[in-house]
Amino acid sequence: MKGHVLNCGYLPLVDCAPLLIAKELGFAAEEGLDLRLIKQPSWSALRDNLILGQLDAAQMLAPMPIALRLGIGGVRADVDVLSVLSVNGTVFGLSQALISALDPVPYGDPDAILAKLAQHGKTLRIGVPFHASTHRLLLSYLLARCPDIKTDVITVPPPRMAAAIADGQVGAFWVGEPWGSVAVKNNAAAIVLTGSQIWSFAPEKVLAARSNWVTENPEPTRALMRATYKAGQWLGQRSNAALAVDILARSEHLDLTDDLIDPGISGEVTLDPTIGPRHIDNFLLFFRNASQFPWRSQAAWIATQLGADDNSIAEAKRCFRSDLYRENLGSLGVDLPGASEKVEGALAHETAVASTRGNMILGPDAFFDGKTFDFHG
Repeated sequence: MKGHVLNCGYLPLVDCAPLLIAKELGFAAEEGLDLRLIKQPSWSALRDNLILGQLDAAQMLAPMPIALRLGIGGVRADVDVLSVLSVNGTVFGLSQALISALDPVPYGDPDAILAKLAQHGKTLRIGVPFHASTHRLLLSYLLARCPDIKTDVITVPPPRMAAAIADGQVGAFWVGEPWGSVAVKNNAAAIVLTGSQIWSFAPEKVLAARSNWVTENPEPTRALMRATYKAGQWLGQRSNAALAVDILARSEHLDLTDDLIDPGISGEVTLDPTIGPRHIDNFLLFFRNASQFPWRSQAAWIATQLGADDNSIAEAKRCFRSDLYRENLGSLGVDLPGASEKVEGALAHETAVASTRGNMILGPDAFFDGKTFDFHG
């Protein structure tokens, strides 16, 4: 399979970094792949091109394969999640006009922010990148805490989000980097929450492919999983952060400046245009704490938030291919968790867990409301 051509779709976001690094640093070539990255204008276009076979694999929002498997949103297709490309990395921001009306807005306190929005009383139009997105699910999970807030949630492609807040199309947004930083840099908005402050270990982007393609192409599937694993491992080394920003800024595939890429990689995020950057722990993870493992319990949580019943939740779990992850990465000496499911939200601190090599430490995965999720079905 040397030189196997593999067409992989992506959106120009900082968290597509594992795909870009796999190509730019030769991890894909080492695995015998001619990895061709094909930029997509929106998540719906990416979805359609994957389903129609124009793409072999794709970076996807974590809920998208589940929504497709269950036919949520009117489109049904069997799509597998091979691995998680990134954890966290999203932000919730408010327009400067809304910030002024709510003054003061307490950064990083979900309940205090909800109280402010409820007092405001007006319908809040919120932009999200896609209906089946972690952004949308975290927003719904947050708003369920305060049902008095009136909202109108609309879909805005990520590259359009900063402009949508600037021209008043939306008053708030939930988006991945760099588009939150772009809105702040343009003095159009301030970031008041990060996704990790709602769920501290939320799967954000995944590596996905059609189920029949995976079955028919076991070697390219293995090569792609191994290449992106190595890229994530490289990105996970803090000593590589500056070089990663440089490589991504120079890449023809991203077309972003280094100052907009850096916050996602370094975790140094400017929340408000009037103040300097603040370090956000675990802002965006590519490797640490088993970030790449496709936990089937995470699939169950996503399906639950999408409104699935028990039978559909069990089906959703099957599309997170922890079995393939073990099969294709075990030979690399990857430390694999002893189980493929866990109680989501149960860890407040880093915790050692059973694993094949005995070195696995999982990070905090708490929900902001202190609840846990454990599906048995």
